[in-house]
Amino acid sequence: MNDKLKAVTVILRASQAIQEAIRKDAANYDLNPTEFSVLELLYHKGDQPIQMIGRKVLISSSSITYVVDKLEQKKYVRRQGCPEDRRVIYAVLTAEGKALMDEVFPQHESKMGEVFDELNANEVNQTIDLMKKIGCRAERI
Repeated sequence: MNDKLKAVTVILRASQAIQEAIRKDAANYDLNPTEFSVLELLYHKGDQPIQMIGRKVLISSSSITYVVDKLEQKKYVRRQGCPEDRRVIYAVLTAEGKALMDEVFPQHESKMGEVFDELNANEVNQTIDLMKKIGCRAERI
């Protein structure tokens, strides 16, 4: 196997391992990774149009409706109409959702940080830069 194909395999395996770590961590809070991603987005960026959430967490518009429904059932999110444009519906973090994220996000951040414990700060930054380069190039192919 040539080095570039080996690099692809290593990146994909690392991605799968990270995704599994995220899945396990989110499951500790009775959430799936997509639900956690939506809560994280709302927690850090504030109210978001539902259509935009799908683009930001990389899921289809039909799936985002289902995810927001599930988060509403759990009382972590509510829908709110936009007064300027009635076609736009926002997802809004509820007090319960904010309380959950206040509690679990620091733990999640710490757990995800463990993924990089074998790297020093310079290596982490190099990894970020290299993955951005690789991702941008892959998008152009």
